Parts: sequence; structure tokens; C-alpha cells
Amino acid sequence: MFPQLFNWRTLLAIIGILIVSGTILYSTYLATKIEKEENQKVNEWVLANNSLFSDNAGDTRLHLQIIKDVNDDIPIIVTNENDSIIANNFDTAKVSVGLEIITKKLEKFKSENIPITYPDPLNPSRYNKYYYGHSQLLREVRYYPYIQLLIVGLFITVTLLALRSSYRSVQNQVWAGMAKETAHQLGTPVSSLEGWVEILKETPGAERFIPELKKDISRLRLVSDRFGKIGSTPQLEERNIIEQIDTVVEYLRKRSPGKIAFETNTHGQTSIPVHISGPLFDWVIENLLKNALDAMEGRGTIYIDIVRGENIVTIDVTDTGKGIAKQNISKVFKPGFTTKKRGWGLGLSLSKRIVEQYHKGSIVVKNSEPGKGTTFRIVLKK
Repeated sequence: MFPQLFNWRTLLAIIGILIVSGTILYSTYLATKIEKEENQKVNEWVLANNSLFSDNAGDTRLHLQIIKDVNDDIPIIVTNENDSIIANNFDTAKVSVGLEIITKKLEKFKSENIPITYPDPLNPSRYNKYYYGHSQLLREVRYYPYIQLLIVGLFITVTLLALRSSYRSVQNQVWAGMAKETAHQLGTPVSSLEGWVEILKETPGAERFIPELKKDISRLRLVSDRFGKIGSTPQLEERNIIEQIDTVVEYLRKRSPGKIAFETNTHGQTSIPVHISGPLFDWVIENLLKNALDAMEGRGTIYIDIVRGENIVTIDVTDTGKGIAKQNISKVFKPGFTTKKRGWGLGLSLSKRIVEQYHKGSIVVKNSEPGKGTTFRIVLKK
């Protein structure tokens, strides 16, 4: 799926680059062609105007038609050789022709085109300058590539978002399918083990093993139940979050090395009610505690700090282990990421999914320092 998504991105980027590059090249060609045509039209306009003032006017109707066509299309300002404004061809019904406006337009025209110079028809010893701006067509042609670039960019963005959404949907289906299949596969051996426990009850000398076996079988049943809930909308029930966490802590305390200490601080609170899915939330706490145990390698302290706020409950799980490298902090919740020699790198990814999607809370790495330890923070709404 990852290479396929990458190929789609590459293909879309190439298509977008080709479209925009082709558009820019063609638009540049058109703009150059239009500029030459406009320069020629302005020259014809100047000649037509000058002819009307001469004794040999020629075809007056043709000159007037040329002047009208240019007046409707290309704005022109006429100045003397000292750049003092003499006249313009602005349509006063469309454009305000105050001196300040004309002066600003003159400065703009100077930056757009080189003026055309012709002798003054009324005083041939002097000359006039004809400054002209861009026509509406030329402006549209020049802005067109940028508009198309925006459209192509939006198209690629929307397509990538759709592909990403599709990928996430497929990923969620895979997660749910794997989880439910795991729950189904665990069901048979767990039922079988429960049968063997009943047989052991009748076996002399086996009584002392039965309670612990029952605990581990219950644990397997709980794990199966957790996997079975992935992909379904869990029922959130009001639970005492302190008791919920203490149960998980006690289970792992008995199965941890003797040099590992667990400390829980509830700031004087004995009950903090929160709506959670018990089996799934236990899974989150268990993942965090197991990661902490792995990070400490048999020696250290795990601190669980539970703070009751006005509208939220904050749970910090801190270890005194080896910490997380700075470049890996942003990766710890990604599926498949792990620094362990053995493991799939799914624990924290599942924890994030459970907290954020099912409980509408958040889970983050609050802080981590190599050699000193890590703190994970969970925030739940009360």
C-alpha cells in the first residue's frame, strides 16, 4: 500500500508539472504574440490620428475605425517630449480621468511597454510619446497559468487526501479484521484450558496451582475480549479510573522483577469517575507499563500520577528507563515502529487509537530524556 500511494503521488506530481509547464510555455508564446500585435495596433492608431490632422487625410473612415478599435481595447496616454500629459483615449464612462488617476496609469504604462515616439502633427519640430498599457486579453493570458496552477494544485491536494482517506479506511479494516481473527483463534485454546483446570481440581496436589492458572486463563479471556472489541463501537461505562489503573498495576507488579517499584499518586483522591471501556483502557495502561518495564531493563521505578481537573482527568506514566531519542519521539505511535529486537511495534499505535478514537481523549509523549526516562500523558474528559 505504501509504494502504491507513493506511485500515485509521483504520477500526480508529474502530471501536474507537465500541465503547468505546458500552460506556461503556451501562455508565454501567446502573450509575446499579442504584445507584438498590440504594438502594431498602437502604431496604426498613432498614424491614423496624425493623418486626421494632415492635409492628406486619405480614407478618413478607415482611420476612424482603427482609432475606435484601439480605443475599445488598448489604453493610451499621449505626452510631449518632456512627459507632460497631452491626451488619452480612456472611455470616461468606464474610467475616472482625474489627473491623479492618469498620472498613476502613466507610471504603470512606463513599466509595461516602451513608448512609441512620433513627430507632433501640429508642430513637426517637436515629438510626442505614446505610452500604452496591456489589453484585457493580454492580462488574462498572463494570469491564466497561475490560475491553472492553483486549480491543478487543488486537484492534486484533493486527490491525495482522498487516497490517504482510502488508505486509512483500508488500514482500519485490516486492523479490525486481524483483531477479530485473533480473538476468534484465542477462543478455542482458552476454552480448552478452562476444561483442563476443572480436571486439575480433581487431581491431588494440584490445588495450589489452580488459582494462578485461573488468573492467567482469565487474562487470556480478557485479551481475547479486547481484540474482539477492535473495529466495533465500544460501550463506555462509568468506572473509577483509580481502581481501574490499580488493578492493572497489581497484575503487572506480581509479574515484574523484584527491583522494579510502582508508585501511584492520586493527590488524595480515592474515586474519579470517568466513562471508559474497561477492557480497552486496561490495554492502554498495560502497554504503557510494559514499555516502561522494557525501558528500565529490570531496575527502576514507575510513577503513575492521576490528576482530577475541572473537566478532564490527566494520567502521567513515568519511568526511569533509557528514554527515547529525540528523533524517534514523533514516530513512537506509528504502526510498525519499534526499537526492540522483538516486537511488532503495534502497542502504542493501538493505544493511541483506543484513547483518541474510542474515548475521544489524547495520548502524547509529555517528555523524554535519554538515560533519564520518559513520561506518557493521557488526557480524558470526565
